[in-house]
Amino acid sequence: MPTPKKGPRLASSPAHERLMLANMATSLFKHGRITTTLPKAKRLRPLAERLITFAKRGDLHSRRRVMRVIRDKSVVHALFTQIAEQMEQREGGYTRIVKIAPRRGDATPGAIIELVTEPVAKKAVVKEAEAATKVAADEAPAAEVTEATEAPAETAAEETTETAE
Repeated sequence: MPTPKKGPRLASSPAHERLMLANMATSLFKHGRITTTLPKAKRLRPLAERLITFAKRGDLHSRRRVMRVIRDKSVVHALFTQIAEQMEQREGGYTRIVKIAPRRGDATPGAIIELVTEPVAKKAVVKEAEAATKVAADEAPAAEVTEATEAPAETAAEETTETAE
């Protein structure tokens, strides 16, 4: 069978690559993190994030679409109940790839791909930063106005003392 011309492949055929990615996605959702090679992790990330997006929808059609890839019903159930609940506040970026040392046998760059479980604090941090900026902006013109009002008063006081002499 001739190899298709488009796109990089991780294995000998597209079918084998699809099965390999499905197995890695199953392991990722079962254990929360897996150690693999960097190219495999980069190919797994979009698939895993798409499956989590389906799980966040939570309807029957989404469950059936996920079951096409992940054949283990217990993993699909955990994905729809636990993982989707953890990722509810997130709008994307459900996985993280961390580079690690190369493998000893063939020196292939290694990576850990894991689910991001930290809560999203982005909106709170942005609101605090905006509030701090607004407070700083309000204080800066007030300080300039105070300096501007003090300076003419001092010059006016000097002029009156000079005219009095």
